[in-house]
Amino acid sequence: MSIRAKLIKVKNILQFNRILYFAIIAMALCSYKPLNIHKVKIKTVVVDAGHGGHDVGSTYGGAREKDVTLSIALKVGKEIEKLMPDVKVVYTRDTDEFIELHERAGIANRKNADLFISVHCNANKKLEVFGTETFSMGLNKTEGNLNVAKRENSVILLEKDYQEQYEGFDPNSPEANIYFSFLQNAFMEQSLTLAAKVEAQFKEIKRNSRGVKQAPFMVLWRSKMPSILIETGFISNKQERAYLQSEEGQVEIANAVAKSVEQYKKQVENLK
Repeated sequence: MSIRAKLIKVKNILQFNRILYFAIIAMALCSYKPLNIHKVKIKTVVVDAGHGGHDVGSTYGGAREKDVTLSIALKVGKEIEKLMPDVKVVYTRDTDEFIELHERAGIANRKNADLFISVHCNANKKLEVFGTETFSMGLNKTEGNLNVAKRENSVILLEKDYQEQYEGFDPNSPEANIYFSFLQNAFMEQSLTLAAKVEAQFKEIKRNSRGVKQAPFMVLWRSKMPSILIETGFISNKQERAYLQSEEGQVEIANAVAKSVEQYKKQVENLK
């Protein structure tokens, strides 16, 4: 066996051991359930507008994801404040600026947020695809979920020292995305509950809900609270793009998300 072949074999063994190690951690975390969940109070919600600055996100038909997400995120925050005056809303950005993915979670952690909501627009080469999806951090169920995560995670390539910040993570590597999918946090169940409420509200306003899904999103990885990423619609679809850019569409989306937060708040605070 050549030296090169030996090195590749050793590398594969080390990679397998690394994944196995984190799989064991993941199982332990998944079995953990925070105590006294009914004593939880939702006091602070962080709303994250995806992309920004030199990271424009997906672009189709003159529409830029970073602009659409900012507009929707600001409306989500205002609607949350209107429905729940006792809840403080914090934005990761309220202008067109670039915020690194790890810093978005960092903002939520430093503010001791009770919920983290990241707002995005989806895209697909098949322009006829449309509808909403809400994600939590977790294992990939389909190749489609992984592709969405890879696209959103690729923004880290625009960051300085990204390999150090994300421990060598390569957003273009399927193995790396699978590896990070093992890093599920202790709030997975709550995140899925909130995600389900968001999709239920989208159905109420006659949106095409593509369901609740799980994928290894870097923006959710380091958050220390229930966290979701909402794909509000496909900017690649002409009709849905027009809806996402419209004032009426953005207000409908914001109202739906805020109502889901209100429902979640009542549930975890054991209110009727």
